[in-house]
Amino acid sequence: MSASQEKPKKTSEAINERVKALLARMTLTEKIGQMCQVDASAGYAPDYLGEDLRAGRIGSVLNVVDVNAVNELQRIAVEESRLGIPLLVGRDVIHGFRTIMPIPLGQAASWNPDLVAEGARVAALEAATAGINWTFAPMIDISRDARWGRIAESLGECVLLASRLAVAMVEGFQSDDPAARGAIAACAKHFAGYGAVESGRDYATTNIPETKLRNVYMRPFNAAVDAGVMSLMTSFSDLNGIPATGNEFLLRQVLRDEWKFDGFVVSDWDSIRQLQIHGLTENDRESAFEAAAAGVDMEMAGDAYNTHLGELVECGRIDINDVDVAVANILRAKFRLGLFESASTDPEALPSIGNDHALETAQQAALQSVVMLKNDNAVLPLCAEKLSSIAIIGPLSDAPYQQLGTWIFDGDTDLSITPMHAIHSLVGHDLNVRYVRAMEHSRSKVNDAFDDAVEIARDSDAAVLFLGEESILSGEAHSRADINLPGDQAELVRRIRETGKPVIAVILAGRPLTLTNIVDQVDAILYAWHPGSMGGPAIADLLFGVESPSGKLPATFPRMVGQIPIYYSQKNSGKPATRDNIVHIDDIDTRAPQTSFGMSAFHLDTHFTPLFAFGHGLSYADFAYENIRVSADQIGLGDTVTISADLVNKGDVAAEEVAQLYIRDLVGNVTRPVRELKGFKRLRLEPGQKITVDFQLHTDDLAFYGRNMQRMTEPGEFHAWVGGSSEAQLRTEFRIAAGDQ
Repeated sequence: MSASQEKPKKTSEAINERVKALLARMTLTEKIGQMCQVDASAGYAPDYLGEDLRAGRIGSVLNVVDVNAVNELQRIAVEESRLGIPLLVGRDVIHGFRTIMPIPLGQAASWNPDLVAEGARVAALEAATAGINWTFAPMIDISRDARWGRIAESLGECVLLASRLAVAMVEGFQSDDPAARGAIAACAKHFAGYGAVESGRDYATTNIPETKLRNVYMRPFNAAVDAGVMSLMTSFSDLNGIPATGNEFLLRQVLRDEWKFDGFVVSDWDSIRQLQIHGLTENDRESAFEAAAAGVDMEMAGDAYNTHLGELVECGRIDINDVDVAVANILRAKFRLGLFESASTDPEALPSIGNDHALETAQQAALQSVVMLKNDNAVLPLCAEKLSSIAIIGPLSDAPYQQLGTWIFDGDTDLSITPMHAIHSLVGHDLNVRYVRAMEHSRSKVNDAFDDAVEIARDSDAAVLFLGEESILSGEAHSRADINLPGDQAELVRRIRETGKPVIAVILAGRPLTLTNIVDQVDAILYAWHPGSMGGPAIADLLFGVESPSGKLPATFPRMVGQIPIYYSQKNSGKPATRDNIVHIDDIDTRAPQTSFGMSAFHLDTHFTPLFAFGHGLSYADFAYENIRVSADQIGLGDTVTISADLVNKGDVAAEEVAQLYIRDLVGNVTRPVRELKGFKRLRLEPGQKITVDFQLHTDDLAFYGRNMQRMTEPGEFHAWVGGSSEAQLRTEFRIAAGDQ
């Protein structure tokens, strides 16, 4: 074993010894104090928290972002309490602190783990200047319901993509050394299954079979644990009848016994006391018991632990050894962060807020996150030399706050550059840029300014409409039943279309929207999500061909809300829908027999396919995939197979493409998805360039949880596709042989 391999073990052993020694000196009150996190956002926190800090009754604070206040809180905890234990200082630093990256769902559209990691690193460095040492991110709930407001905060629907990006975010926040200046602890949330809430309603029930829980919803968390994430947060929702905050199966059996997680678990905001509201417990005392017994180490923002945990220990219902384990988990994190060596913050020792690197990272993230959904007749890119004027229309064309998206408590709108200003800066000297907001906000149903918008569109060579939803319409507790463009935006599109001028829609939103009512009314669509501080320059560069779009969808776009949940990795069913066995409601003969409807899994009033598939994203280049092959037709368990295809840029511009590998296991101990993403690579090709894309696939990569809840790889036939989306058609096959063959 090398010295570099020995060092983490020795460091871990040293930390555990320090934890053990400190724990032996603590009273029960001080132990419970470490398990309590309090909201410090009201007033000057050191004044009203000082007494509890001196008595050791607080282990963590959240929502204080004044560095002087944080330093004073740390000073009191370290210098004026009996044991001098520093504080964890938490904050929702979700996709940036002052400099805002695209929303996480937008970052997922970049399919670029390195860039996602760098965005998290920028956020950590900026947050650390305020004394923050712990963020409640990444949110890695698999999200397959666009009605759910928190899909904006997720990394999408795909297990592999979410897992890779989860690891990237953890590494970005925590860096190689969590004790390094500017590193902060990450918190993977919400464990587990939160993204499957019924009807897309936040906080609602989830019912997930254990095989699906293990094969889908748990896997990003497992990846984050393997990557060394320092904390996990429980879900608000119940899971199969047991709320996650009181779920021993999740927190003890899976997290501790199976995954060997040695970080700490924090409840979501006041979710311990909410166990009573769920109907699991009779009162706060019983809620504290259920959470502690299940394995929740720290309570966020409630007082159930502070009020009741001591008496539960004294009466013997909670074993003191379990309290010691929880406290040890928390102390271990504080030692790993180096807080016992230095708890105070010197902002001058960290990079400045909104520096050139931060803004460049934000712009690259925005640039690579934008997905071109449609580009009829190559209307994009716009050519400033061939145009005399352009109309900029819509409520989100010049909205510096709205482009930042959800969860941007500390975002600096002064850093935002809007699309309108960026377009003026890029081409304003070459052509006449006309602007009409048309709507006060995205939900407006007042169309008094539509005539003005029509007039400037008619007098311009092209119209660019900035549509979508304001940031407040997505995020926590912001679920929607109707996910069409809100307000009168569809009518605005119709009116502009009537001018006969090219119409480009740029959509800023926190979720996949149903675009069926406008998709045929526009010539091109750029889907920009909520792109963050530098969204404007990124969009301008894409509109005018300075860069080519390269984003790919991390979530499927339904044709209509009734298709939800719709996602690429669905099961085949016994009667799958095909183009040959479906019938549309408008084509049904009123006297037709019941069995003439195709008898397959589809809706009568829409197509069985999505409007835009997972992985879809167009480019100004013309990419083609050719000559797929496999290194061996048959391999054994434990072997690796290489799947290759040629990628050609047949266009006349250089651009980046995300090549994707999909697999289907044709026969399984439990039924398997029709396709699963198993690899992806972001590649840049010059015009005319041809490269070979190789994907190495070990048989362990094909493992899944079967009926006995054991992870296995089965022998049998596999199909493999390589292409630019989940609808790739270039296919090959291989077989895993049984051990005796």
